Amino acid sequence: MGQEAKRILIIGGGYGGLKVALGLQRKYQGNAKITLISKHDYHYQTTLLHKVAIGTLSARKARIYYRKILNPQKVEFIKDKITRLCPTENKVIGNGGEYPYDILVIGLGFKPDNFGIAGVDKYAYKLSSLNAALKLTKNIENKFKEFVHTKNPKDLQIIVCGTGFTGIEFAAELATQLEELCLICGIDRQIPKVTCIGRSPHILPVFNENLIQTAESKLKALGVEILSSATIKEIKEGKVIVEKEGQKQEIYGNTIIWSAGVKGSDIVEKSEILNKKGRIKVNPQLQCEEFPNIYVVGDCAIATDKDAIHAPTAQLSAQMGDYLAELLCAKLENKLFAPSFKFNHRGTVCSIGHTDGVGIVYHKNVKGEMAAFMKNTIENKWLYSIGGMDMVLKKGQFRYRTSN
Repeated sequence: MGQEAKRILIIGGGYGGLKVALGLQRKYQGNAKITLISKHDYHYQTTLLHKVAIGTLSARKARIYYRKILNPQKVEFIKDKITRLCPTENKVIGNGGEYPYDILVIGLGFKPDNFGIAGVDKYAYKLSSLNAALKLTKNIENKFKEFVHTKNPKDLQIIVCGTGFTGIEFAAELATQLEELCLICGIDRQIPKVTCIGRSPHILPVFNENLIQTAESKLKALGVEILSSATIKEIKEGKVIVEKEGQKQEIYGNTIIWSAGVKGSDIVEKSEILNKKGRIKVNPQLQCEEFPNIYVVGDCAIATDKDAIHAPTAQLSAQMGDYLAELLCAKLENKLFAPSFKFNHRGTVCSIGHTDGVGIVYHKNVKGEMAAFMKNTIENKWLYSIGGMDMVLKKGQFRYRTSN
């Protein structure tokens, strides 16, 4: 290629992809052409989608526009939906055309996994994007507003399929708002019902028993019903069919949320790159073995650390992005870069409403308001890393500040 400028293409502007772009923008001084492509004009924190879905975080506050944080002199931003990867031809194809590259960074995020269960795609809402969360907000709002006319209790029965982080945070956020929703709409508080269904014997299986029991008792105190060790067999209009201890049961509710698991991108899944459910196995430097000029971050990567396979999280994606920005800087400057990616697990917090939660921070259990404070701190730290203190003050999560 001679002295021609290298083309670095980053597809996907989630936690990983955005961190690569911002890291290169900050550190790289050369003449490489760096481009970020995302199907939206904006980034959003997937860890806060449950708040958008309940209406406690406005869409305006949730959106962080790429053009406001990217310097066009250093990183070009293109809004386009990528439809195909062509790794043997060193290009990707989007609705707006073809994009050639010398180095590709794949950060296309996740898709909900329906595990082949009938009715999931047709009858359930998914918390997979900002737009999906806004559709759910509208639905919940309408069901409560219209109850005065419909008088159908099933309209106020909400079923959450999945008892991991997304499902539990959504159920808890909704439960904390029911009192107010009922007051505004003149509804008896006894009518709305939130049920969580999970395959595991307990909710939040990543936590220890102490935290699990605390979380379960907090949810029950909010009136959330938990159905554990239940296998979802099918979703039909207005009901979920489960099997528990060999017995079939039907759980009724006209709003069903699917949060039972995720997989990688379907664009990756359909590509010629070897993958498992849209996720690519990478080496210790986040490089695709099959195509060495491709790197992968976030939910599309299967990153292994000795024997541990890391579950995809925002924290993991962000750290991958920071690492890859360093690696690419060195590579573009023809310097040797020896370190392998190492995930530093700083902790995990599950919010139970705005002022409560449970979690582990630096290997210590945290509960209650302290956990909620730590959750807000984690979210604000992310905002600070991409837009400084100004971004935190505009978009941050604070003790008593919700969109209410």
